[in-house]
Amino acid sequence: MAGDERAKASSTGSSGLMRPPRTRLDQPRAPRRRLLPEYDPEAFGRFSERIARFLGTGRFIVWMTLIIIVWVLWNIFAPEHLRFDQYPFIFLTLMLSLQASYAAPLILLAQNRQDDRDRVTHEQDRKQNERSIADTEYLTREIAALRMGLGEVATRDWIRSELQDMVKDMDERRPAFPDESDEGDRGRATRA
Repeated sequence: MAGDERAKASSTGSSGLMRPPRTRLDQPRAPRRRLLPEYDPEAFGRFSERIARFLGTGRFIVWMTLIIIVWVLWNIFAPEHLRFDQYPFIFLTLMLSLQASYAAPLILLAQNRQDDRDRVTHEQDRKQNERSIADTEYLTREIAALRMGLGEVATRDWIRSELQDMVKDMDERRPAFPDESDEGDRGRATRA
């Protein structure tokens, strides 16, 4: 009995009030009730972009103009009992104000989403440019190293010029009169 009282006292704490049971970390929380309806912000953003694109077209202006003309003509020339908005067209003004009050935030939402996309695109372009600059600098250093290495390598033109210089030196060193051994070799060659 005393053990039960101690357990009860430890769960109530010093004030004697009952604590709520601890939530388990290995189980998901129960869904909370929300006062506001839930919506998918991405789907709503796509919807607002479609509306903003439509509001920015000539088609919208033509349709809006036709609706206003029909509205005004109906409320002027229709029989009295079928008219729903008399001459100052207060209801038309209210509808246009309502349309404008929804159109402005939708357009701003679409612009914000476009700004976010542009920001991501600019960031990706900046990173790509940094990689391109780094690659270009690396290739420039490699080409400079190859040029320096080629400066120490004998090229075909350099070998030709060296051989021509050696032939000229040999011709200059050769005596004006041929040796007897040279004459014997030449005579044998002409006889054959």
